Amino acid sequence: MNTSTTIIRRVRTDEWQQLRDTRLDALLDPVAAVAFLETHEQAAAKPDEFWQDRTTRAATDPHVAQFIAQAEDGTWLGSMTGVVERSGGGGALEGDVVEVDQVHLVGVYVRPPARGTGLALDLIRTVQEWAWSLTEPRIERVRLFVHEDNPRAEAMYRKAGFEPSGVVLPVPGGGAGREVEMAVLRG
Repeated sequence: MNTSTTIIRRVRTDEWQQLRDTRLDALLDPVAAVAFLETHEQAAAKPDEFWQDRTTRAATDPHVAQFIAQAEDGTWLGSMTGVVERSGGGGALEGDVVEVDQVHLVGVYVRPPARGTGLALDLIRTVQEWAWSLTEPRIERVRLFVHEDNPRAEAMYRKAGFEPSGVVLPVPGGGAGREVEMAVLRG
């Protein structure tokens, strides 16, 4: 796959159907059981208004940004979202405490034909560039959680400069295993 003609950009408000379809495809992926905190059935049951609101927020909110990788033919090859978390607040998982202003990288998905091409690293760099460009708040780190049974994803995150922080939390909702926090600090 030629990723040199791939465009990485922020999602647009009118793309809620593509965003929904990409999320549903991601949830059907064999690794989805350890990579995402919802099932395909849960996401598919959500009304159009949910996806419209989610897309509008991801396209326009100064503290949430979803980026997509789009092939020359318009096909979405992948997607990642950055969410600002303020110091002193609660994080995404039970027991998670946010100690510095940071961006949480979530919703990481690259379609199988684009895996191993460097596209995931390009998407991560895009989210990081967005995070470091923020001035209110000034972001000190970008972090994510990876399931302990997802070594391929962990290896990719390490390649992107992320390192385990030492924080390990149970999977929400009583799921199996643990989530390992990885982070990269502002350079």
